[in-house]
Amino acid sequence: QVQLVESGGGLVQAGGSLRLSCAASGGPLSYYRMGWFRQAPGKEREFVAAIRLNGGSTYYVDSVKGRFTISRDNAKNTVYLQMSSLKPEDTAVYYCAAGRVALMSSRQYDYWGQGTQVTVSS
Repeated sequence: QVQLVESGGGLVQAGGSLRLSCAASGGPLSYYRMGWFRQAPGKEREFVAAIRLNGGSTYYVDSVKGRFTISRDNAKNTVYLQMSSLKPEDTAVYYCAAGRVALMSSRQYDYWGQGTQVTVSS
């Protein structure tokens, strides 16, 4: 059973940056594709970014392309989401997730973290 814990969220002004981390325990992260999702109040959870096992391929929702970067350090069992040029519409709870065959669909992920709040003020 893999446990995921996100950290790094907070309050930031528009145009600022944050780096989210997702630390895994209970199993090697290298076995899993990893994804970041977010959920704003009153909205459905949405895909943000995903990364394959060795980090060679990454995927992003159009709204964050060029601003967010997903990366992983399998030796540290950690996945990151570097967020730059943040906008108020990026405000949400951000979740990391792990799955064997997952990419952009939340239903493909097997394990989820508890989420970390990101708030971008205008």
